[in-house]
Amino acid sequence: MTAPHEDFGPWLGRRLQGVGMNQAQLAERLGVTRAAVSAWITGRAQPRDEVKASIIAVLGGDPPSTGDTATDQALQWHHRPAHTDGGREYGNAAAFAFNADLSVLAREATQNSLDERLDSTSPVSVHYTLHELTGEHLASFMKAVRWDELAPHLASAAAAEQKVSRSLRAALSDLDERRALVLLRIDDFNASGLNGPEYDNGNFAAVVRRQLDSHKQSAGRAGGSYGLGKATLWATSRFGLVLINSTLSEPHEGHTDRRVIGRLDLPWHEVDEAAYAGPAWFGIPETEPEHEGVSRSWWATEEDARSLRLDRGTSAPGTSFLIVGAHDASGDAETLEEMHDKLVRSLADGFWAAMVGGKSASPLMEAHVSTLRNDEVVVAPQRVDPHQQHPSLSRALRAYLDGDTVTELSAAEQVARAYVPLVVTPRKGQGSSRNKGRQHDCVLLVTPAGDTPAATNRVICMRGNRMTIMEHRPREIPLGTPPFQAVLLAGYATGRDDEDVVEAEAFLRASEPPEHDKWDRTEELTSSYERGALTRLKEFRSEIDKAVRGVVGQREQDRNRGPKVLRELLKLDTKSSSGSRTSQGAPSVQHIQGRVGDTGAWTVTVTVKTPESDTPWLLTPVAKFDVRSGGRPTVRWSDLTAEEGCKVDGENLMIETGVRQAVFVGVTDPSTHPVQGRFARLLVEVPRARGGAS
Repeated sequence: MTAPHEDFGPWLGRRLQGVGMNQAQLAERLGVTRAAVSAWITGRAQPRDEVKASIIAVLGGDPPSTGDTATDQALQWHHRPAHTDGGREYGNAAAFAFNADLSVLAREATQNSLDERLDSTSPVSVHYTLHELTGEHLASFMKAVRWDELAPHLASAAAAEQKVSRSLRAALSDLDERRALVLLRIDDFNASGLNGPEYDNGNFAAVVRRQLDSHKQSAGRAGGSYGLGKATLWATSRFGLVLINSTLSEPHEGHTDRRVIGRLDLPWHEVDEAAYAGPAWFGIPETEPEHEGVSRSWWATEEDARSLRLDRGTSAPGTSFLIVGAHDASGDAETLEEMHDKLVRSLADGFWAAMVGGKSASPLMEAHVSTLRNDEVVVAPQRVDPHQQHPSLSRALRAYLDGDTVTELSAAEQVARAYVPLVVTPRKGQGSSRNKGRQHDCVLLVTPAGDTPAATNRVICMRGNRMTIMEHRPREIPLGTPPFQAVLLAGYATGRDDEDVVEAEAFLRASEPPEHDKWDRTEELTSSYERGALTRLKEFRSEIDKAVRGVVGQREQDRNRGPKVLRELLKLDTKSSSGSRTSQGAPSVQHIQGRVGDTGAWTVTVTVKTPESDTPWLLTPVAKFDVRSGGRPTVRWSDLTAEEGCKVDGENLMIETGVRQAVFVGVTDPSTHPVQGRFARLLVEVPRARGGAS
């Protein structure tokens, strides 16, 4: 239902539009000035009660207190005219800042929902719903969205040869052939909603009408800061079309329910000899003179929301984004089932920590994924469970929230806590260049990895609302260290809000690129902070490594080091290929961890220790089977991938001067195995390649 009260100004503007009367004509009928009518519409003034009665008598229709809404006939698509200076945009540049990948979409869209959490005592709830429409369901939706009006613009924009046009052409061709359309709706609840005016500063204008405007409810706690993430919504649509329905946490024009608008992002195009810039908006015609003809949002009826597939089913504040023609451009997920699974994995990987709660601390968010076809369930609704997807990491964070951590690991289920200092450089103009800055103590949590299939011996780093920022691989972990998983909490993620927390949060946010996937050099960091900021980040990474070694180095080397079968099959070879012991002056394998996959191939992560050298090292990793009888046959690699401190050049590993430790991942070729991989020990040697450093 609509709110019981509606402001008179918006009602008056819509009624004038509905009866085809302008402000001057109404002013003449009432015997007032045109300026007075304009002031009533914009809310700068209110007419007297007797004047309101005269207005209602002239314009007809229900009085505003009944919640009058736009009729279906009043809706229109407004296409922005082309620039008068001849400028053209062949697509939205912001959309190219990220890949049109479902995992990227889940990260960016969910981050925005988390940043807009309204009630801090309850989690924000995020629902992803995939819905494929065919037949009558598709026809009904296309009628509601006025697809016939869009068709000439879509066809014209697709006729060009730019990248966006080629993709749009393929999308239209697929729609014609398959007569099927995939919708992806992202709903959030317990979020602030798209509050604010139509064109001035506020959440609504920042999302719907502007680029690079990050207008966040959570201010300094926000994960995002560039205002680019929302572009992933339109980038994930094959047509650049997104419909929006928002339930506001603050009334606007006397309403809170069903503020609806659509936005289409096309490249420059021409229709009937008229040129258009590309963007278009779906709504009711604007009545304010300065925006006349523009489509603005409207307070939709329940039937409007249902026909546009935007029915939220609750009055809880938040926003629903409907991506029309959703797809995964990476090609990893093509079917509905694959898209469903990828969304679940992506939400778990990016926000597992935000979904973990404790005895006295509720989770920050919860997430669900559903998949339908013509309103019938295809994949059962699934709640994303962090304890199922990332059990060891979730256990570590919960122990911290519950105060159940220890200082030294002595059992498999324990979680060790340590502190990692981060020195925050002063902002320019706020401190002396000789002052290194204020220290902030981040929290490091370390726990045994157990039998988790996830990557181990890595530190998951986060701040703010506990979204995963990056994975950091600690250096120089002691040989034979049992697999572990670790979490680093910085800034507000520590659960504190002291002054050092505020400064650390701002410092780390300034060091993140638009993808928010690392802490490193950015223009904002170098321009906003005193000299030495980059050095402090390097020192911070070293302190993380030091803290990890301080925890895992306390453990006895002969404790549980993973499944016995793998310990027996993997071993380090301390001899060179000639049979002599490796000297301190040559690179050596320091640590190896691996598994045999379904194809029979060994996948191993190898840490190589290198001595000091004035020249780069060029090594050729060699894999051998230590079979039960006979010599050690060499097996080929099917893939070599550099992880840290090195580069792969063909079959060689290149390690630059000064790098003391490198990590690579190798996958053996099962066709070269003399026996099945599970029946042999795997040895890895790293002899110098011909022409390598000596």
